[in-house]
Amino acid sequence: MKIAISGKGGVGKTTLAGVMARTLGERGFKVLAIDADPDSNLGGAIGFTPEELKEAVPLAQMEEFIEERTGAKKGQYGSFFKLNPMVDDIPDRFSVEKDNVRLVVLGNIVQGGGGCFCAENVLLKSLLSHVLIERDEYVIVDMEAGLEHLGRGSTAYIDALIVVVEPGQRSFQTAYQTKKLAADLGIKNIFIAGNKVMNNNDLTLIKENLGGLSLIGCLGYNGKVLEADRQGVSPYDIDMQIRAETGQIIDNLEKTIE
Repeated sequence: MKIAISGKGGVGKTTLAGVMARTLGERGFKVLAIDADPDSNLGGAIGFTPEELKEAVPLAQMEEFIEERTGAKKGQYGSFFKLNPMVDDIPDRFSVEKDNVRLVVLGNIVQGGGGCFCAENVLLKSLLSHVLIERDEYVIVDMEAGLEHLGRGSTAYIDALIVVVEPGQRSFQTAYQTKKLAADLGIKNIFIAGNKVMNNNDLTLIKENLGGLSLIGCLGYNGKVLEADRQGVSPYDIDMQIRAETGQIIDNLEKTIE
């Protein structure tokens, strides 16, 4: 299954992506986790140590490699470069691995205006297309809300886009915008996952603001997530509640998507 996870900053999408990757790895599946958020925090949510993450160099920062694969220097505009660079070796060559989970960090592309048609962006989009279409494993992509890294040709292979929301109107608005972007890209299966749910009132608020999307599951408000951040570990490693809730979201996806 190929899963993309999006949502407003701070709602917990990276936490869900990281714990989901670890849960699938614990179940014996090979997982490729792609950090496509400029904040690049997925490694910590999975449970990689700072020392281990030093080996996961963000691809967008690799100037010589970008030039080698595309024929153009990083950040060079208006030049000719390859639109289909070779990317099939990247997940194995530029990743770190832990408990059946392999992590690749895309990194940040500085964009002015409505996007960046530059060598590094073409390389990253080509990589995402490759892993979504060709890789025979679970793929989890931690997106930013804008979905900029997704190319139209690869989105047909996304089995599910999960938009994480918390009980608040700003996160609902981001979910509606993401739904529109996803629909424009042709993504068919779009779900809401609630987070930081403290009581039935929070759950009701989320259900009343789904905007026509299906609720795939919820994570309760959990102080262990903050404690995990303080300790520099994944919530998966210290809390059984988030494991169970995330496992239920995975089970619901598998039942919903044939």
